[in-house]
Amino acid sequence: MKQIKTKNLILALAMSALGFGQIESQAQEKFFRAVGTPHQPKVETAWNRYYTYEGLVDVMQKIAKAHPKLAKIEAIGKSYEGRDIMTLTITDFESGKDTDKPAMWIDGNIHSNEIQGAEFALYTAWYLTEMHESNEFIQQLLKDKTFYITPTINPDARNDFFLKPNTQNTPRSGVMKLDNDGDGLAGEDEMDDLDGDGHITMMIRKSPTGRYIKDPLDPRRLVAVGPDQVGEYEMLGQEGTDLDGDGRINDDDVGYYDPNRDWGWNWQPDYIQRGALRYPFTLPENRSVMEFVMKHPNIAGAQSYHNYGGMILRGPGAEEDVNTYNREDIRIYDAIAKKGEEMMPGYRYLTVYKDLYSVFGGELDWFYGNRGIFTYSNELMISYLYFHQNAGRGNQEEQLKVDQLLTFGDAFVDWKSYEHPQFGEIEIGGFKKTFGRAHPGFLMEQDAHRNSAFTIYHAYHTPKLSVMDVKEEDLGGGLKAITATIFNERMMPTHSSQDLKYNIERPDYVSISGAKVVAGFVVEDEDFKRYKEQKHSPEKIAVENIPGMSAVKVRWIVSSGSNYSISVDSAKGGKASWKK
Repeated sequence: MKQIKTKNLILALAMSALGFGQIESQAQEKFFRAVGTPHQPKVETAWNRYYTYEGLVDVMQKIAKAHPKLAKIEAIGKSYEGRDIMTLTITDFESGKDTDKPAMWIDGNIHSNEIQGAEFALYTAWYLTEMHESNEFIQQLLKDKTFYITPTINPDARNDFFLKPNTQNTPRSGVMKLDNDGDGLAGEDEMDDLDGDGHITMMIRKSPTGRYIKDPLDPRRLVAVGPDQVGEYEMLGQEGTDLDGDGRINDDDVGYYDPNRDWGWNWQPDYIQRGALRYPFTLPENRSVMEFVMKHPNIAGAQSYHNYGGMILRGPGAEEDVNTYNREDIRIYDAIAKKGEEMMPGYRYLTVYKDLYSVFGGELDWFYGNRGIFTYSNELMISYLYFHQNAGRGNQEEQLKVDQLLTFGDAFVDWKSYEHPQFGEIEIGGFKKTFGRAHPGFLMEQDAHRNSAFTIYHAYHTPKLSVMDVKEEDLGGGLKAITATIFNERMMPTHSSQDLKYNIERPDYVSISGAKVVAGFVVEDEDFKRYKEQKHSPEKIAVENIPGMSAVKVRWIVSSGSNYSISVDSAKGGKASWKK
């Protein structure tokens, strides 16, 4: 026993001399790996805060620099004010070109006050690259798929929301100045931050005929008195002054137009669809996205992030467009979104026109209607995340409870006196612009991960093709038949029904090389020997579609060739090959 203890002591001393014990001790003291989370990531960043445009680009550049074999960054266009619209391409570049793989498009922040979509989109890029080294699923995913991730497609107004005074609802548009109040001038009555805190809150004033009092148990809250009572305060509306003398406050700020009414599918003019501007793709940001998507026919799935409401939305945006979505495609939409409801507790799967309101010229419908891309729009944040109760949007009692118990007063600007040039002595206070629609920091990372997991699940079910069950049949006279099965291992077809209806994308091609082809066929029914011959270029069979979780068969008659190979080339389904 004494001898064993002596050996252990000698070993420990030797390891200590070499520094092993110190390194191991330090590692154990500082880090222990959590399941499902990048361990000691190369790009250290926090997911409990929001980033300006410059902050987003900085993280994107760090991801691309830290993971050059998995990430590339590029500008796909310019914003109205000239900022680069930055996009990350995430894939395993060593396994093939990004354009040769089925791709997933992800964007956020088209509405500039709907800020967290940018962080959620960027989280996906960070997670995929940081988890790649240790996670077999992510490794295979990035061999098979590509992600095009554009965190913000409204960079100008994103910065405006953060760096200038705003409410949680402004600006929704970009920063183009229009004449919103019809006085012939543009942008002359902008948000006016009276107390200089960066938030446009509310104004109240004492009045002998007021209809409100401050809650004696919670002075942050104004409550209405009964119909037979007189209150102490009246509501004056948003914090601000009447800068243009028209009797209204903050009524000619930047905008108002809606970047999500500017897309070229079922577009309607402004007098029908408020915010539509002059014609489809008036806005340079949307036009840049459109041009990128048109140049990348491999994009098979798409995700756009908005807020608020905890929703997984699909089109159509308007009832007039309901026949665009046929039963087969809706079945796939349903299957993916129902899984999303499991991944994101509190979120509901809804159809825009039926469950919300009519939208003409929306991004969601353009991606599917014009390009045949299966697309969702997630409305991020829901009050369920606070206390796991469905209090509903804008429930003041719940919001005050959140501020008291979870954010400790940080979400509310306490009432304070101010001498107003038009209203006299008033009080200013209320919830901050970054509370309500936007996640508090402590809720961000979990919801970002759940939404990212949903988009990864969606991307996983874009087509994956394989060549299998290759059979030969001797026909005599030096001829033989070669039959190959092309199997789609995922739910989504290589062509959506909208794609097939309008011939949006080219057919899938199945080719044989290394054999002299006499004739080529698509097999319609192998058992009953029904074949559809392709008379021109029979070595390259054009296949209309390869359905999800299903297969097509092709057949060649060849006169020679013993060491042949078979390849598949699909715009949205990627490439696959087989060699004898």
